[in-house]
Amino acid sequence: MSLVTRRFWRGAALTAAVASAFGVGVVTGVVGTSTPQPGVLDEAAARIEAAAAHPVDRDQLERAAVEGMLKTLGDRWTAYYPPSEFSSFQDAMAGRYSGVGLWLRLQRLGHHSGPALTVASVQPGSPAQNAGLAPGDQVVSVDGQATTGASVSEVVSWLRGRDGSDVVIVVSRDGVVQSVTLRRVVMSTDDVVVDRLEGGITTVTVHAFTRGVGREVRDALSGDESAYSGGIVLDLRGNPGGLLDEAVEVSSVFLDGGAVVSYERRGAPDRTLMAVPGGNTTTPLVVLVDGSSASAAEVVAAAMQDRNRAVIVGERTYGKGSVQEPSRLPDGSAIEFTVGRYLTPAGRVIDGRGVEPDILVDPYAGPDAAEARALDVLRGLMAALQPIGSQG
Repeated sequence: MSLVTRRFWRGAALTAAVASAFGVGVVTGVVGTSTPQPGVLDEAAARIEAAAAHPVDRDQLERAAVEGMLKTLGDRWTAYYPPSEFSSFQDAMAGRYSGVGLWLRLQRLGHHSGPALTVASVQPGSPAQNAGLAPGDQVVSVDGQATTGASVSEVVSWLRGRDGSDVVIVVSRDGVVQSVTLRRVVMSTDDVVVDRLEGGITTVTVHAFTRGVGREVRDALSGDESAYSGGIVLDLRGNPGGLLDEAVEVSSVFLDGGAVVSYERRGAPDRTLMAVPGGNTTTPLVVLVDGSSASAAEVVAAAMQDRNRAVIVGERTYGKGSVQEPSRLPDGSAIEFTVGRYLTPAGRVIDGRGVEPDILVDPYAGPDAAEARALDVLRGLMAALQPIGSQG
């Protein structure tokens, strides 16, 4: 296991993926001298710390320097995590954190406006859902701090805090601004929900690809096959992504080996991640997606589509197919920036394009309409498997 973890998600706050065996380091000094010379950043920080009219400590200067370097990349997915925030990041990947149940993303709301921080999805049963917050709401401020110009990771850190403490969020919906006060709770995410419907249909809803999700999906479908004799609906709507290895494991449940996704990065050959052999390749499968299905969720949907394993139903997905890697710094903080992009098994680019469903559903028709369409498609697939003359 490397110290560098590959994160893949929608800019909403949390998600990591397959570990990669390489190191990151910086060497400073002047070749040919016996005494290392101070770098420009060190010298500038020392002078500011010693003589600035308004006192500032070295930690603040170092953070500002790191954030400035990331900003020069022009990469909207960059992030800097102080030690405490990176710890929260890791907790969320394990499916546990203290917050209000919001996943966030940066979204461009118009041709002439910059990206705005919006709600990507809301965790079921969370304080945010109970208060009526919904995907698409624009987050204007958190506890009086405006979100304009702030990174997703910064705002996520504002939303988190001590269990039982309150946070005031101002949101805008269709031009109407409202303020809501939410009480933070310890969120233990239940990211896989299995429902058994009439006719032997099983729906498996994956809310996010946190640690252990792949095993949960496999366990849910490893029992008596009569429990899903009517087919399976894999619901990835509102899924902001997560750990890439969990996406590969979920894909493996429905594939018998073969490619799931590949990624390319500067100066390195493309690498393909393969499904584990022995998955269920015969039970009819429908995958439900919407405009909030992103990154790791898109990897699964695209793999099922390219491998002709499932019918994709719903809306075009978000289009987050770039690769970010959080890398720890000596003080326990971490930086993250884009290092490559993902490709589907057929070589299609996800980033900026998304996954086009096989069967489109009007986004204004509502979630019930999309689910009903998915069930109709699944019944049609089941009917096509029936021998001719076997139906009454």
